[in-house]
Amino acid sequence: MDSSRSTALVSLLVLSFLLGSLPGCTIVRPGEVGLRQRLGRLEPERLDSGPHAFMPGVTRIVKTNVRTVEIYETLPLPTREGLSVEAQITLLYHVDPAAVRSVYTQFGPSYETVFVLSNFLATAREVSSKYYAKELYAIERKKVEQVMKDELVAHVADKGFVIDAVLLKDILLPQSMSNAIQDKVNAEQAALQMEFVIAKQQREAERMRIEAEGVKQAQEIINSSLTESQLRYNQIQMLKALASSPNTKVIVTGDGTGKMPLIVND
Repeated sequence: MDSSRSTALVSLLVLSFLLGSLPGCTIVRPGEVGLRQRLGRLEPERLDSGPHAFMPGVTRIVKTNVRTVEIYETLPLPTREGLSVEAQITLLYHVDPAAVRSVYTQFGPSYETVFVLSNFLATAREVSSKYYAKELYAIERKKVEQVMKDELVAHVADKGFVIDAVLLKDILLPQSMSNAIQDKVNAEQAALQMEFVIAKQQREAERMRIEAEGVKQAQEIINSSLTESQLRYNQIQMLKALASSPNTKVIVTGDGTGKMPLIVND
């Protein structure tokens, strides 16, 4: 009986050893980077997408997502005038594939919570405190987004993280403040529209002035080129043409000098 138990135990140990010595296999999927961890130490080789063998019990494959990740937060942001506004803000980022080993070594698998998120929230609050609520709400939103992104890049880029975008999706203000800001924005837009209309009218008035000046100058040129003799000659030619009409018999007209009238007969 004891011999049978001993034989079974030895067989079990041998089987366990054989199974443990068989290589395992895992698949690193697209958008992931793998690292081989042997006896707790990360090897420098980066494992790209595809199947990879490893020795269970001695080695394991650590996978890190390098696709773009979205962090969405609703948080209070301080403003320059000392208010606190509720903001819906999104961060898009990804881990630099070339820096996966460094990221895992420094921050472990919880790098997003440990490092990225904390820096994101701190940067958002720091930047928002430099702007008035109306600027966050409408006027300077795109500028604020860019400043937040630039500041965050300065904090995390050298740690192996790539910041794709920071988006202020919504700023929630008290209704009274929201109405006041919107009214002011509308008034500023109306003032800009009025400036445009006035400038357009000024351009039209200038065009008309130039046109009138051109007509005046043309008339002066015509008048200066017509002598008294030329005008008298044109008058006689016109009267002759009129006298040649079958319905006209005699035309009596002065010559403009106070002398004898000019009589034109057909």
